Amino acid sequence: MGSSGLKILKGTLEILILKTLHRAPNHGYGIVRWLKETSSDEFQIEEGALYPALRKLEKRGLVDAAWETTSTGREAKVYRLTGDGEESLAAATAHWDRYVSAMDRVMRPARDR
Repeated sequence: MGSSGLKILKGTLEILILKTLHRAPNHGYGIVRWLKETSSDEFQIEEGALYPALRKLEKRGLVDAAWETTSTGREAKVYRLTGDGEESLAAATAHWDRYVSAMDRVMRPARDR
């Protein structure tokens, strides 16, 4: 899709957030920035999608959040992965790996390689 980035597949935003928070606790802007940088600007998450997903993860007990002062002196809600969040990320990663492997077998059968 060029400079407009890739559309996030349905159901994957939460996994991307959990993976980001697995690295380190972060605030919303930091999550968006890390995903954008790590994906070479392909994932450009809008606030209108990010914050509802974070609230949903928090409600499910997969992340905790607390207001903290950032290195720039501003107050920001910082999100952290919980133990349940770690388990959910592990399960989602295993599922994703199986999914990608199966898709690859369908999209590029051995005879096409």
